Amino acid sequence: MTEEIIIAGFGGQGVLSMGKILAYSGIMQDQEVSWMPSYGPEMRGGTANVTVIVSDERISSPILRAYDTAIILNQQSMDKFEPEVKPGGTLLYDPNGISRHPSRKDINIFKVEGAKKAAEMGNTKIFNMIVLGAYLKIKPIVKLENVVKGLKKSLPERHHKLIPLNEDAILLGMKNVEVVQEV
Repeated sequence: MTEEIIIAGFGGQGVLSMGKILAYSGIMQDQEVSWMPSYGPEMRGGTANVTVIVSDERISSPILRAYDTAIILNQQSMDKFEPEVKPGGTLLYDPNGISRHPSRKDINIFKVEGAKKAAEMGNTKIFNMIVLGAYLKIKPIVKLENVVKGLKKSLPERHHKLIPLNEDAILLGMKNVEVVQEV
């Protein structure tokens, strides 16, 4: 099993940390991983994306031109990465701020109202964990227990008290992912 993922959105949405937690989760399962971030000089508010590869085999290159899954959190990323999803692949998006929804007919499309659910929970910082939960419901490539271990590894110790809230957000995302189209 090899899963090649692009996570893309605005800086400040937790794009890079979502990728980092996913990568650490793969490590906790003794899988090979690659985590390659990319962001503009403006950081918060600018575009950011991260390529994550989780595999049972050695990863020959972290550079990808097509993805098994695209997790899209803003319109610019939708425009850029929707065409890069492999036929039969998966696109997961949060419709908040998306004006042109995905239109390809040869990929699986899912959505999760992560921004809305995070606001309902009273903490917009857990938005990325809601989206991660939705992804893991669609493609359970790592176990939830390893995601919690990944959170412990990637979050500074002073934030470990927030791990239960993050775990709740992941479970909320798993319950709220919607199928838009399956091929």
